[in-house]
Order: sequence, then structure tokens, then C-alpha cells
Amino acid sequence: MPNKRYRVDRLAQEIKREVDDILLKRVRDPRVQGVTITDVDVTGDLQQATIYYSILSEKASDGEKAQAGLDKATGLIRSLLGARLNIFKTPEISFKRDPSIAYGSRIDQLLNELHKKDHEF
Repeated sequence: MPNKRYRVDRLAQEIKREVDDILLKRVRDPRVQGVTITDVDVTGDLQQATIYYSILSEKASDGEKAQAGLDKATGLIRSLLGARLNIFKTPEISFKRDPSIAYGSRIDQLLNELHKKDHEF
């Protein structure tokens, strides 16, 4: 079984690299400019891949625009992935915003506030 997990992880890493390259060089939609791929989760049967991304903007409207742009480009990205990856069947892909970036930012903000309060006394 360890071989199967290795294959899934390797495919996830390859998808991450290729999707990042495709977004940078092939997708012309301005809504996906500044999107960074943070992680890829591939199912054990290699049929589905969830691609997690982050954007620099904190605005909800920018997040919605980026999601809409990625959803629109999903077909193009999947077809280009199929041409680049050496696998039998290209997984179905879906994009989700990575919540860990916002979570980490919030923790950092709270720590800074505590640090400021500590120095006031």
C-alpha cells in the first residue's frame, strides 16, 4: 500500500506544478491573475483532484471573482493537464480557496495585538 500513497502524492505534486504553470502562461483571464496554487488533494483512485489556491487580496469580491475565473478555466486547465501528464485518465478537477492562509493571517494579527498590549503595561 505505501506504493499507492507515493503515486497519489507524486501525482498531486505534478498537478500542482503544472496547474501553476498553466495559470501563469496559458490562462488569460484577468480574474485569475495573482492566484497561487497552495496544495492539491488527489483521491486514492486518481479520479478527482481538489486544487487549493490563495490570493493576496482579502476582499470577498476578489475571492469570488477568482473562483469564477478558475471555474470558467477548468475545462482548459484539465485538457492541458491531460496533454502534459503521463497518466491513463486525467482526474476531474475542482478549485477551492485555501482557508489556511486566512487562518494563519488571523492568528498573526491576534499575536501582534497581544504583543502590543503586553508592551503597554
